[in-house]
Amino acid sequence: MDIVLIAGLWLDGSAWDDVLPELEALGHRGIPLTLPGQGDGATSASYDDQVAAVVAAVDAAEGRPLVVGHSAACTLAWAAADLRPDAVTGVALIGGFPTTEGEAYADFFEPVDGAMPFPGWEKFEGPDSDDMSDELKESLLGRMIAVPVGVTRGVVHWTSDARHGVPLTLVCPEFSPAEAQEWIDAGDVPELGAATALELVDIDSGHWPMYTQPAALAALLDEAARR
Repeated sequence: MDIVLIAGLWLDGSAWDDVLPELEALGHRGIPLTLPGQGDGATSASYDDQVAAVVAAVDAAEGRPLVVGHSAACTLAWAAADLRPDAVTGVALIGGFPTTEGEAYADFFEPVDGAMPFPGWEKFEGPDSDDMSDELKESLLGRMIAVPVGVTRGVVHWTSDARHGVPLTLVCPEFSPAEAQEWIDAGDVPELGAATALELVDIDSGHWPMYTQPAALAALLDEAARR
């Protein structure tokens, strides 16, 4: 099966390099995306541009792909379910949740010169990054891409209730499935609360399992693809 892979903020398609051979060994073709304004060389892009890139990848895939979003890009993956509910076999979210209707996509840190740079590892101390070596952090630091404010401050709108029926898998890295369920039950994640085919699965990793647990992550994505 084709699996569309969307990395979170500051990352391009190379974030999935260690996951691709693991997926291939399981019989899948990984399709890593480098998003507009986030590794394609452009210095400006909008949230809508990134959504369009995801939809284009779904349209170009063979059959009905699984769409995978990591961190903030969980919103982009869920946008595929919103705009192409009958064209995807399911959606997998890694360490993040779809943005609530009417809110900004990912306006988390102050921008500099029209883009939001990676704020440094100190912002992610603890469970997010405890499983990452200093060498890995240093390597990634040099590859982080500042994300245009047209993306981070873009307003999210959902259009089709059909998205709620798309098979949805939430991969829980730095938080547990039990914690995620508590947030859903409390109404903190409306999009997941409305999902009718949601499964929560655990992975023993921090926030970036594509680097620290690529084989385990690929195995969970394989299971999601076979649901």
